[in-house]
Amino acid sequence: MGWQSFESGGAPADAAPRIAALRAWMAPRGIDAVLVPRADAHQGEYVADCDARLRWLTGFSGSAGFAIVTADRAGVFIDGRYRVQVRAETDPAVLTPVNWPETGAAEWLRAALPQGGVAGFDPWLHGVTEIEALTAKLEGSGVTLTRIENPVDAIWTDRPAPPVGAARLHPEALAGASAEARRAQVAADLKAAGQGAAVLTLPDSISWLLNLRGADIPRNPVVQSFAIIDDTGAVQLFAAPEKFTPEVRAALGNAVAIAPPEDFAAALSALKGAVRIDPESAPVAVAAALTAAGATVVRDRDPVALPKARKTAAELQGMRDAHLADAVAMVRVLAWIDAQTPGRFSEIDVVRALEGFRREAGATDISFDTISGAGPNGAIVHYRVTEASNRTVASGELLLLDSGGQYPMGTTDVTRTIAVGPAPEAARDAYTRVLQGLIGLSRLRFPRGLAGRDIEAVARAPLWQAGMDFDHGTGHGVGAALCVHEGPLRISRRSELPLEPGMIFSNEPGYYREGEWGIRLENLIAVEPATGPDGRDLLGFETLTLVPIDRRLIEPGMLSRAEIAWLDAYHARVAAEVGPRLPPDLRGWLAAATAPLGDLTV
Repeated sequence: MGWQSFESGGAPADAAPRIAALRAWMAPRGIDAVLVPRADAHQGEYVADCDARLRWLTGFSGSAGFAIVTADRAGVFIDGRYRVQVRAETDPAVLTPVNWPETGAAEWLRAALPQGGVAGFDPWLHGVTEIEALTAKLEGSGVTLTRIENPVDAIWTDRPAPPVGAARLHPEALAGASAEARRAQVAADLKAAGQGAAVLTLPDSISWLLNLRGADIPRNPVVQSFAIIDDTGAVQLFAAPEKFTPEVRAALGNAVAIAPPEDFAAALSALKGAVRIDPESAPVAVAAALTAAGATVVRDRDPVALPKARKTAAELQGMRDAHLADAVAMVRVLAWIDAQTPGRFSEIDVVRALEGFRREAGATDISFDTISGAGPNGAIVHYRVTEASNRTVASGELLLLDSGGQYPMGTTDVTRTIAVGPAPEAARDAYTRVLQGLIGLSRLRFPRGLAGRDIEAVARAPLWQAGMDFDHGTGHGVGAALCVHEGPLRISRRSELPLEPGMIFSNEPGYYREGEWGIRLENLIAVEPATGPDGRDLLGFETLTLVPIDRRLIEPGMLSRAEIAWLDAYHARVAAEVGPRLPPDLRGWLAAATAPLGDLTV
């Protein structure tokens, strides 16, 4: 059985009766609006089927967004990645797409409830910062927020059971540190800050801290759990006990106590003294329980977040090894695409072929559902192909292929845009500008202390010069054999955290012409020390991804000598490192795909 399913999500027609049932729940309780987020109680980006409340209620299956339902209107809030997708997945008769963050929840609620009212939210599904910010923006509107039991759960009669995937140990040789050492590091940080304990709600933080991996969330090898770590390094881990074999329990040791998730709230109520929470990710319910217990709530960043983002030498090597293995699978699928007859293969055929190549390369899963978008489907930034949407790839089209693999030693994420037959002239210009953005960020050297927002413009500048742009961030953090989207760092105008050596990001500028084609190029890059000609202490990037970039879409005359030199050196590296791993019949294809740009004939 394949990793990826091509079944459609919820049918748009399902939304009307479900929203009617929600309204029927609201009316007798005096609730005028209900917030329905994408997030679960762990505040992770990806959720289990039992927590996919937004998808169940609205039909929208994107990985970010939320809905607000009142007695007479319902809005589904999406950012620039999903504005095409949301129209295909929702019923316009009952749901109105709302461009977010241009229009926020507070602004929408003020308009929807001009006389004021009560807006209910589940305190387990919303972070502290989020609700405080919303409360402040609603001041003077007459709209008040109140905590409620989850109403979607009340009407979702066939809701799936929570996942109980088996937990496994992540080898210390790949982690670069023992779980005991990681716990001691966090404990020392807490003690130095005068904090007796920290509450962890992000599953990837907990999995990294304890050198665990799991199977609760598709594509993301985390153990769904909550945890409390104190200033001695002792951990209370709240997860279904049946996830843990005797071997795993023994490896965790006596300093890690496992209890069912139902015990988490009581454990919070027993905490005293200074307790650290991350207000960005900790649910309101956590802060409320601590406050009610008399603990002193200290707001600070998740103590695992930055240590996890600064990859160890072993983690970096594991990521390099994963990308080398993955490059073989990607070269095989790119050669396979070139060998197909246009009009006789489909988006799903590409996904299935790539999945097979990844399995043979040693992947244990994909790192997210593969985006295989031909022609106009490529303009849907987070397009997910289904049997209903599947499109034949025709001559003269672009194919946008965004995919990744989970390997025992690392996680990959790579996007290539491929010409199938002669490409439209406008697409060649846009493709070259996107490539210039990728090269510009790859080559960048910058002073220590800069954040993602300080360098993102480098990737956008070639597009801006032509009046173009893209409506998604330029880069997201990536975990080491963990989640393909890893916070809190990004290359984005909203990211204020400084970049440090060992951090891994995606580098993925793009351009999309709705109804025609989409273009995106993506490599993963790791921050590394660099030196200026005067000995200045700088940072730069190591490129981890080793996959040919389609030279047939490039307008060589638009590139500078330095850009051409970078691309030729990159392709020479791909040929040298990936070529020996390929079967002999593919080495000729790779040699042609990575030939110097000066050899290109157009």
